[in-house]
Amino acid sequence: MEALLFVAEEPVDVSVLARSLGVSRARMERVLDELAGQLAGRGIRLQRTGELVQLVSAPEWARYVERFLGAEYPKLSDAALETLAIIAYRQPVTRAVIESIRGVNSDGALSTLLHRGLIEAVGRADTVGRPVLFGTTVRFLEYFGLEKPEDLPPLPSEPPADPEELRL
Repeated sequence: MEALLFVAEEPVDVSVLARSLGVSRARMERVLDELAGQLAGRGIRLQRTGELVQLVSAPEWARYVERFLGAEYPKLSDAALETLAIIAYRQPVTRAVIESIRGVNSDGALSTLLHRGLIEAVGRADTVGRPVLFGTTVRFLEYFGLEKPEDLPPLPSEPPADPEELRL
């Protein structure tokens, strides 16, 4: 399984791994969980997004990996980060909901996030006009060093009193 994940150019569906190795889906899930535990604290991690799994570099080594590859990415603007946070925590979410939360037009931020592959259209809402629903991508997890969407830190129950803390 490790060899298959190592050579895979994209995330692999767990059922494809199980079929390729001739094992049950349940067995594959157990082996993936075991591998994830073995990789904790090492230079690579097992990243899971729904049914997809892949090997990625550990987030704490990202700056060295980026420098080695010559792939240091420009930082996201505050507007893009704000928009991305809304999508990450509220997904799937429409542009109208994003803009109602932000209070401003989000076309530029959405365009940037789509272009960088951090978000994607994941469907259409069952409302008038059937607006596009946005969600995060595997690239989003890689960018922020997350193994799975559930690894997002919890939202604070109350906003911080200090404006500088709010900005952070």
